[in-house]
Amino acid sequence: TNSKQIRCVSTSVATSRFDQKIDCTMADEEPVVAVEGEEEIVEGEEGALDEEEDDYVAAESGPEIKLFGKWSFDDIEIRDISLEDYIASKSDHATYLPHTAGRYQMKRFRKASCPIVERLACCLMRKGRNNGKKLMAVRIIQHTLEIIHLLTDKNPIQIVVDAIINSGPREDSTRVGGAGVVRRQAVDMSPFRRVNYALFLLATGAREASFRNLKTMAECLAEELINAARGSSNSYAIKKKDEIERVAKSNR
Repeated sequence: TNSKQIRCVSTSVATSRFDQKIDCTMADEEPVVAVEGEEEIVEGEEGALDEEEDDYVAAESGPEIKLFGKWSFDDIEIRDISLEDYIASKSDHATYLPHTAGRYQMKRFRKASCPIVERLACCLMRKGRNNGKKLMAVRIIQHTLEIIHLLTDKNPIQIVVDAIINSGPREDSTRVGGAGVVRRQAVDMSPFRRVNYALFLLATGAREASFRNLKTMAECLAEELINAARGSSNSYAIKKKDEIERVAKSNR
């Protein structure tokens, strides 16, 4: 009987020690993995993953970039499919200011990726007395956009894009021949040159209208852009475009 009692006590002690070992090993193990189909979600890490996802979503949906903090680039529509690649006005070219200090002249066609409003600002820095005055040009553009919004109640960036589309000549004439025999031949104008020429005509018309005039440069530029966006013949750029296309048609 004594030997039986000793054996029972020893087995109970062994089982209790074994239970303690199991408890210790269970405490040291990793969190339990709950398997649902093919997805494995660690219970201890669920909260951390959710927090990381929330942070990622918050970082992705940051504040919208608006020109001068007012004008959105999201709803801009380029109605001429041939100019979509050369008028940088969509949301991927959005900037707070038309002053990116990019080196767009270092390589051919690189200026096509320059924001279109900045290109218009650069076109205003013409005639030697205005060379390099980018901040003055940016201020003129800011006032111009405000005036356009007051007069049309539309997004002024859309008005600028429409004016450029309407002002670019689609056909021009070039000199062909040599050895004293020269004639003019009508040629199609590339989309890139259409945008360049439209910016040149719009800036030239605004500059000539404001010269020796009580109207400010911003007012003249706003009037020029609005008339060009409507296709009105009161616009200097539209008149020049029609003249260039008429001469080209006669030289076909």
